[in-house]
Amino acid sequence: MVVSASSVRSSRSVGQWGWVCLVAGLAGVAAAIFMIVVDPAVGEDRYSYPLTPRGFTALQVFFAIHHVGLLAGLYGLWRSAALGTSRLGRWGAWGAIAGMALLTVTELVAIAGADSAYPSGRTDMLDSLYGVSSVLIGVTLIVAGIAVIRVGRWRGWRRLVPLLLGVYVFVPMTPALFGPFVLARLVIGGWMFGFAVLGWALVTAALHTDSDSIQW
Repeated sequence: MVVSASSVRSSRSVGQWGWVCLVAGLAGVAAAIFMIVVDPAVGEDRYSYPLTPRGFTALQVFFAIHHVGLLAGLYGLWRSAALGTSRLGRWGAWGAIAGMALLTVTELVAIAGADSAYPSGRTDMLDSLYGVSSVLIGVTLIVAGIAVIRVGRWRGWRRLVPLLLGVYVFVPMTPALFGPFVLARLVIGGWMFGFAVLGWALVTAALHTDSDSIQW
């Protein structure tokens, strides 16, 4: 198989985005575990639970930065060969990028609720923003995931990753968010692990392209 130098450079770029997503996904898992094991500093009737408002603010800033790493993975998916020339798949990937960008902004906007009681009018608005951005990510990743399967550039476990990441938003994550705090954090941690897997899929797909190259 002959692969052009530009294609190889592109695949290596995708692999680099994949590494960023992999690290961000694992950091998200660690953050979810932290939220479970940290000693509560406030009651569950506070939006910042289990952290103080100051601790909540710091964590929200971390989440915003962290989501940029997840954006890198979604951008890598858009740049990868997995979507082929599928217009629907590329629209799906861009929709997921837009949804993650909205989620990133929401993490910062949520700082305004650090001192708020929960639930309240302000926190209801924030929950709505989280819901809209998450649903947008879920729907568009399902669209992109279907395109990945149809195109067939990714084989084996890789071809299912984008679709499963999208489905996960609706089952089990959305129902779990209405359940106990620990369950919600565990399921969110599982979603973050899914992004780590997406990152690894991008990395291994790029390595496969490099190994197939015989022309530079």
